[in-house]
Amino acid sequence: MEATATEVKNKFGKYSDIARKKPVIVEKTGRKTIVLVAFEEYERLTQIEDAYWDKKTARAETDGYVGSKESMVFMSGKHAQA
Repeated sequence: MEATATEVKNKFGKYSDIARKKPVIVEKTGRKTIVLVAFEEYERLTQIEDAYWDKKTARAETDGYVGSKESMVFMSGKHAQA
């Protein structure tokens, strides 16, 4: 579903009820600017993103990335020797 920002502002209750069931795309000055979604959907999407980054972090550790603190210590040591 799509609605203008003015429509959403004037009928927020209506559009928040709709957003509980399906996303509402909000247009402002003719372009899509935001999407209203149910809080549960937001949480679901956040969990998916967190899981993605957890997997990327685990992969980086497996591939040998040592972390920012360890990198800074290493670089400080190299810089001090130069």
